[in-house]
Amino acid sequence: MRIRKISYLAGLAISGVIASQAANATEGGGSTYPMGAENYLTGVLPPPGLYPLVYLNHYSADKIKDNNGNDAAPPNFKVSADVVAPRLIWVTGNTLLGGQVAHALILPLVNLDVRAGASSQSKTGIGDLTITSLALGYHYNANLHSIVALDIFVPTGRFNKTEMTNIGRNYWGIQPVYAVSYIDPAGWNADFKLMYDFNLKNTDTNYKSGQELHVDYSLGYGFKKNWVVGVGGYAYKQTANDEQNGVTVANNKGQAFAIGPSIKYDNGKGMFVTAKWQKEMNVENRAEGQAFWIKALLPF
Repeated sequence: MRIRKISYLAGLAISGVIASQAANATEGGGSTYPMGAENYLTGVLPPPGLYPLVYLNHYSADKIKDNNGNDAAPPNFKVSADVVAPRLIWVTGNTLLGGQVAHALILPLVNLDVRAGASSQSKTGIGDLTITSLALGYHYNANLHSIVALDIFVPTGRFNKTEMTNIGRNYWGIQPVYAVSYIDPAGWNADFKLMYDFNLKNTDTNYKSGQELHVDYSLGYGFKKNWVVGVGGYAYKQTANDEQNGVTVANNKGQAFAIGPSIKYDNGKGMFVTAKWQKEMNVENRAEGQAFWIKALLPF
């Protein structure tokens, strides 16, 4: 049972795709949001229309950190996950409170492999759905933009409390979002996406994960026409304790920080591609690993 609990996976995904992480820090150590998913241009809404986005992600980890940041992984622990997450954004052309109105959906496909001790398991399937119920986009000038939004995580991914590996979280989540982007094709570029998660109870396990504060960020410089190069990653802190059967779970709050190189290509006609690699560090009560992300917008 201890091996199954500790290896209850390492979290990976894209907005709603999850494979739980360590033994502590929210249920299974994972989150409904895939930390570090966003990159350059995260705070900018395009003109009215339908826009298909796709996220590609590979995550791997062979460490689990405890409440003091020490190694706590069982022997032979390793987790890897590959995600393809299409996202459809609808910018309506309407305005509300002075901002562009937009809505979005994202539904990921996940392949997850986990090994711990003598046990291993692999799963492929649809993850949890993320609905951006309302987003408001603001354009202050040619360089500075922001978005205020509300995301809802819907437990559409498969979950079985008796199994070692789960792609779905099996609980609803609500996430207010504020994102801001500064864009200069021939200068500094900066992006900041602030999120706060309210997690509802997993009724199959009677477990309620604590609230979570996290930020995706990027900073780069436009060194050549259409290209930006810099760094990106995320910062994460669990702000409230978990509850199991109505009782507080002590000493299990998670934290992490990730950073790595980041690059963007923008053709100037509405299409862009970003890519980054990020390494996790300063981790507590979660898996510690690395991730590679690609995000592409292909307008039609």
